[in-house]
Amino acid sequence: MRHMFLDRVGMSDATLLDVTIMMPCLNEAQCLPHCIANARDALARIEAAYGLTGEIVIADNGSTDGSQALAETLGARVVAVAAKGYGAALIGGCQAAFGHYILMGDADGSYDFTDGVAMIGQLADGADLCMGSRFRGGIEPGAMPWKNRHVGNPLLTGILNLFFRADIEDAHCGLRAISKAAFLNLGLAGSGMEFASEMVIKAALKRMRIDQVPATLSRDLRDRPPHLRPWRDGWRHLRYLLMLSPTWVFGVPALVAIFGALIILGIAGLSATGLWHGPSPVGASWTIVGGFLLTTGHFAVLMSLATHFHGVRKGYRGLRPSVRRFGEILTLEGALLMGGALMIASFSGFAAIAFNWSARGFTAFPSVFPLTLAASCGAIGLQTVMGGFLLAIIADHSNRLAPPDPFSDFGLGHAP
Repeated sequence: MRHMFLDRVGMSDATLLDVTIMMPCLNEAQCLPHCIANARDALARIEAAYGLTGEIVIADNGSTDGSQALAETLGARVVAVAAKGYGAALIGGCQAAFGHYILMGDADGSYDFTDGVAMIGQLADGADLCMGSRFRGGIEPGAMPWKNRHVGNPLLTGILNLFFRADIEDAHCGLRAISKAAFLNLGLAGSGMEFASEMVIKAALKRMRIDQVPATLSRDLRDRPPHLRPWRDGWRHLRYLLMLSPTWVFGVPALVAIFGALIILGIAGLSATGLWHGPSPVGASWTIVGGFLLTTGHFAVLMSLATHFHGVRKGYRGLRPSVRRFGEILTLEGALLMGGALMIASFSGFAAIAFNWSARGFTAFPSVFPLTLAASCGAIGLQTVMGGFLLAIIADHSNRLAPPDPFSDFGLGHAP
């Protein structure tokens, strides 16, 4: 394991350590003495419990209050991170960490790094990521605003668990530990507060082992407002959850739309052919709505495939077995044939409608169902042709639209 880690990060034995305690920092001179002393206590306990050596890293994000010099005076190693943002500072600090395991937490005194001793133990036992749970460990009165504690955090954590099946109690706890190898494997890129969600999401998608231990949250030691902006950062988390879940953004709406369309158009078709007995609940207006839902649902299916394939190619998502089974026919030629057949059927339908219209003396039809069905077939056929070319372009101009499963060689299941 240690030899593999050396190959991955390009370090020498002289710089390789067991543990890095890392804190992002932006003007935290008031809190650093307490935090670094607390981190030293945690390192001493880690060495006593597991025989692991460590370091303290301050990932500075452009402090102007002398935090850098103070941290060095207190014995920490300072890493300057030019890219701005909470996530950018954490990524820069993790990249510069010499430790095989990384324990990260805020530099405001709100977290007790000795809670991380158990996290390092979980990593040493084989976990890839270990999260702190403030709801299990305890939150000091006034340490977390009520809207964060009772609304924002539970809601976002619940959505994350629903979308990605991570089974995490506190997805936004700032005290967490990750192995350096797992960090590099995740390829994290979130520059803001959404970094906290990104780490958990991609670890869940890659089927990494995620453990949890209790963590306490205290009032921070600052005499200024925190950098966190609840509404702005809450939206950044939510939009990240949505962007990484094509199933819920595109797939579920597609199924709902197509299912609704089939019900509406089915009843409209039975009414148009005289097979529906009694007054039909579906008239011209609802028939048009059915056509809209059918074409919109098909478009959402194409978007779901495109975004799913993107995640697979990026390496953080496994190819769904249901998609893998149809891999041989998911080709550009297959899309062109299917789309072309639907467009021919549409043109034939329009021709038949025009013929019957002229035969009726150009009077209005009693039902818009035939016209809606022909128009929907044409729109879906055109979308299929264009979508096939789009997927082929995304596939680096290959006619095979589905990418190979990056997890298949490791026996991992598909990601949600």
